[in-house]
Amino acid sequence: MSHPEAVNGRLNAEILLSLDVAGDAGYHPCAEAYPSADVASSTLVHIRDWDESRIYPDTKRDIRISMPAKIGGDLGLLVCQDGKDYVDSEGAVRAIQVLDSLMHRGEIPPTVGVFIDPGQSESEPRQRNLEYDAMNDSYVTMIEDEVLPIVERKFDLRFSKDPAQRVAMGISSGGICAFNMAWQRPESFGKVISHCGSFVNISGGHEYPLLVRNEARKPIKVFLQSGAGDVDIPLGNWPMANQQMAAALEFAGYDYRFEFGTGGHNRRHGGALFAESMRWLYRESGVGRTSAEDDALASELSERIRAVQKTI
Repeated sequence: MSHPEAVNGRLNAEILLSLDVAGDAGYHPCAEAYPSADVASSTLVHIRDWDESRIYPDTKRDIRISMPAKIGGDLGLLVCQDGKDYVDSEGAVRAIQVLDSLMHRGEIPPTVGVFIDPGQSESEPRQRNLEYDAMNDSYVTMIEDEVLPIVERKFDLRFSKDPAQRVAMGISSGGICAFNMAWQRPESFGKVISHCGSFVNISGGHEYPLLVRNEARKPIKVFLQSGAGDVDIPLGNWPMANQQMAAALEFAGYDYRFEFGTGGHNRRHGGALFAESMRWLYRESGVGRTSAEDDALASELSERIRAVQKTI
């Protein structure tokens, strides 16, 4: 029996085999996903079938917004791709409950969650990939210029303009999308959480490690997560791609953290780590280089290179 979609006997549809693997068994929602009775609950509102985007015309999408019990002043912001699954109160992450616990403890500032689903288009069946995997600023422009102003006006909110108070998060194509938001607009989003990010050749994402190594370091802080059971298909190897991203961030002196576990292509490991991810993003990590340290490193390496050249 022939398989016209196979390449060397392998199929991109094998991604389905990575959605639930034995290595996921030890991962459960973090303790903060179960708030104690004294933790004030955020209010969740749902904007259905929003269709006013000029960046992606003829699309509609759902947007869910979690607003903390105490609102005032400039608010922290979490923008999450594939938002419906991250707000699921029975899901792997339970993002709103975790945010409530962390805010109650004072470990993060009062934070609004904007959980946005990919657009749906009658003419473009791959709309999610078009939005999430593209290595340009179209998606973050929609978020920054269209979605956030509507949320602020509709609910009388004011988001902090400080990129250090604004986090982008997502899984798979949503993970590379979160990184791309910060890469394209570091003045808008200074923190990233990428779960099983698709830094592979869907729309050129495999180029990111090279870009990170060769472009001037951007003022962003990055949390990456992947696992041994993550996807390995003709489009790319997700564990290796995330390892290459982590190596590139290390090489370029970024403030980053990489958690590599045993799980597959899902939110279970990321959910188990979500509270710690947010805590790490909001505290001094002691990771990453300063420009002065860059200069010192370049001087040291130059001296070593000259010493070797003298022996040739």
